[in-house]
Amino acid sequence: MSVREKDDPALYTKIQEQNLLRQYDLLTNCIEIGLKKGIEAFDKYTLWALNYAAVSNICQLGGRYRQGPIRVGNHIPPHFKDVPDLMDAFFSIIHENWTILEHPTALAAFALWNLNWIHPFIEGNGRTARAACYYLICMKQGKIPGGRKTVPERSADQTCAGREWATPQKAKAPRVTRGLIWVANRRLHL
Repeated sequence: MSVREKDDPALYTKIQEQNLLRQYDLLTNCIEIGLKKGIEAFDKYTLWALNYAAVSNICQLGGRYRQGPIRVGNHIPPHFKDVPDLMDAFFSIIHENWTILEHPTALAAFALWNLNWIHPFIEGNGRTARAACYYLICMKQGKIPGGRKTVPERSADQTCAGREWATPQKAKAPRVTRGLIWVANRRLHL
């Protein structure tokens, strides 16, 4: 079952916002597990689950690598048959460099860029990449950093009207498209 944006824009936006809440809750659970088990807990199953949470009821193929061609603006991601190998290489780079690269955001930035370049999923690649980025930042910090209100809290409390991404004239679901990276920035006070 899925809802198409053209059929019911209000319901579609509501589902995306609810998905953000679910994805954030799942992400914090995954981070807590990762902090106990180590970086090896960051694997394809974690990403599949985060992607599924991000696109539930708006994409029927959530949580699975894409099995068809896709185009993102002017970017043509790698062929879908290469996605599993590219993702294996992605995880190898993260795991093998975890103790070598000391910079607190280097691997997180790599993850954000590489996941968006590979575009492994049909839908929700940006949301999943931002979740992975935040996961890696938290892992390098050794905790979920404290900070101001999170995006889910702001979603329920419409006091952020002055923020560019919260204005009704902006993107379809601004909290979803910018949400998780905003969480990382606010919590780290960037």
